[in-house]
Amino acid sequence: MKTPNEYGNLTRREREMMDIVYQSGSASALEVRQRMSSPPSYSGVRRLLKILEEKGHLQHRMDGTRHTFFPTTPRERVRGSAIKQLVGTFFEGSVSQTVVALLEDGAASLTERELDELAAMIETAKREGR
Repeated sequence: MKTPNEYGNLTRREREMMDIVYQSGSASALEVRQRMSSPPSYSGVRRLLKILEEKGHLQHRMDGTRHTFFPTTPRERVRGSAIKQLVGTFFEGSVSQTVVALLEDGAASLTERELDELAAMIETAKREGR
């Protein structure tokens, strides 16, 4: 098996399929297709799942006569690489610009508790020199 490429280098459909498999833990091509917002043909889904397997993101096991796909990399690791690519691509590597964009856009609606948690994380990062 190949080492997975960065999650951020996947196409929109490949990311959608990976999200479905992560949410389910494992899924067949039919299950993935049924949950996609605008799915290609069944054979198209199978082809894309095979590509994801070749890239090292998925593995499969036989479940009777069907292939059941499951992720090869923990979601947290994949999430980290996707975030790094997002920050690098759209915010020139600036975490603060990324956070500001999320807050100003209204995409992030934070509770008082979440704001306190973020403030604590920022204080910890300052103390540790990050």
